Amino acid sequence: MEKINQARGRALIHLYLKVTFGILDFKSREKLITDKGYDAGIDAYYIDTESKNIYFIQSKFRTNKDNFESKEISPDELLKMDIDRIVDGETHDEDGNEYNGKIKQLLRELSQVDDIGRYNYKVIILANLKSLKPSQIRRLTNGFPAYIFDNEKVYKDLLFPVITGTYYNNNLLSISLNLTNKNSSSARISYNVETEFKDCDITVVFVPTEEIGRVLYTYKNSILKYNPRCFLEMKAKSVNKEIHNTITQKSTNEFALFNNGITMLSDETSVNERIGQKDKAQIVISNPQIINGGQTAFTLSRIYEEIQKGAENGDIFENKEVLLKIITFGEHSANSETKKRSLIESISKATNRQNEVSDADRRSNDKIQIDLQELLFHKFGYYYERKKGEFADGIKDKYISRNQIIDRELLLRLAICCDMHPAVARRSSGKFLFQESNFTKYLNDSERVTEYFYAFNIYQSINNLEKSLREDVNDRFGTSAYGQAIRYGRFAVTAVCVKTLYKGPESLNEIDQHLKSVIGRWIEFENSAQENAKNSSYFRTYKDEDTGVLKQDLNYEGYYKGRTIQDDLKKYFEIK
Repeated sequence: MEKINQARGRALIHLYLKVTFGILDFKSREKLITDKGYDAGIDAYYIDTESKNIYFIQSKFRTNKDNFESKEISPDELLKMDIDRIVDGETHDEDGNEYNGKIKQLLRELSQVDDIGRYNYKVIILANLKSLKPSQIRRLTNGFPAYIFDNEKVYKDLLFPVITGTYYNNNLLSISLNLTNKNSSSARISYNVETEFKDCDITVVFVPTEEIGRVLYTYKNSILKYNPRCFLEMKAKSVNKEIHNTITQKSTNEFALFNNGITMLSDETSVNERIGQKDKAQIVISNPQIINGGQTAFTLSRIYEEIQKGAENGDIFENKEVLLKIITFGEHSANSETKKRSLIESISKATNRQNEVSDADRRSNDKIQIDLQELLFHKFGYYYERKKGEFADGIKDKYISRNQIIDRELLLRLAICCDMHPAVARRSSGKFLFQESNFTKYLNDSERVTEYFYAFNIYQSINNLEKSLREDVNDRFGTSAYGQAIRYGRFAVTAVCVKTLYKGPESLNEIDQHLKSVIGRWIEFENSAQENAKNSSYFRTYKDEDTGVLKQDLNYEGYYKGRTIQDDLKKYFEIK
């Protein structure tokens, strides 16, 4: 068990290195882990040559749930970090003990950094530490700034990104430009637009298609946060053959004529046409996000991947460019994240209108969707799939299982049940429900997240009950005990449980009891429905003309989609 716990502790450090610095290769991360005897109190390190930062990592893994959430790292553990001795080039601790080989490796790498005077030192603490003030922590780390990843931050900033494939999140993107066919004055067009943010600029430039392919291949979902689709959803669709063929089957630059281009968001954009290379320039984009042209970028990334694997010639991108429109939000946008997100949503919906994007995809970045995803994960550890396929990486790598994912269409139907409209939830198509007027009518309050999660658990319990009955070939839906509750009435049963038994978070511990108490009365409910004259179009008793025997025509499938069931449920179960 001790070895398992040690492996899990090491895995936490690997998680931090992978998510924060985008180090995908296990062996490359393992080289940075120093955790063993005489390690100067440093468990891992990373030298970031782009940001000019050197990170010293101290991790304290807890072996059970309660300790992981609450137990803090001790001040003594922080005092063991000999960061000041390491940066001074010392090879032994104060007691004269020689540091281990990994720490010596760190010392060698530090000595080889040419401009180390420009670097900043940062301490990362992967542990809970809420009892100390920042000033006290800084004193314990010899004056170096410390950044705490407690249990909540680990879940939110490390675990969730690696499951959604958004972990590679370098906030500065550099794209090389080819100036061969451009003079310096026409390399780009810049235009200022007056919006809610007074310093919103548009930059339009042609960039090499290879650069766009490289960007999406590297960043994947992390650069598609505001796009209606995620990387793997695009992958599930067929590669755009016209885009693919224009690149792979033509040696000239028709692509620049045929393609509408890509729209990217930026917090800051700069272009440098004097980078020491002839006919080359560089554009640097801060916090890049592709909101339109995702399918173009994805197809280029697939071609780029084929080149990396040797399946395509490395020169097929040569002299082929694509139009890139960069919308830059200046410093004012940081003061109002809500207004900024609202404007981004409007731009995304407007620029994606000419493409075939479903309403469900178009709604994926609505604020209510983002809020529900965060709340369902933070409160209950479940993953709300607002974009199709966004958790496919997590499933593939076995970080999570499918039963931890909540489908967006199912949640919308359950929200409708919570408003006591089970027939609407059952009969309506997903396309209809995600139309803006319907979507905003039924899913508009993230504060009801616990109620929605309760409904989800009731619905899942009904599904589990059905699975337990499948072995009985003569009664696989449990009709003899529960009527048509399981076969046709799942949304109706869920609605009744919510309206009669849900009392808040404590109800989540009583799912099975609540379902049992409601579904146990279902045959009586259906008998009362059959006797209601208003349901004559669904339930009809007639005499067989040949035999004279009374027969019943029971259309429960239509009844549970019909317009009378809501009133029947309210009357029988005394719902106000």
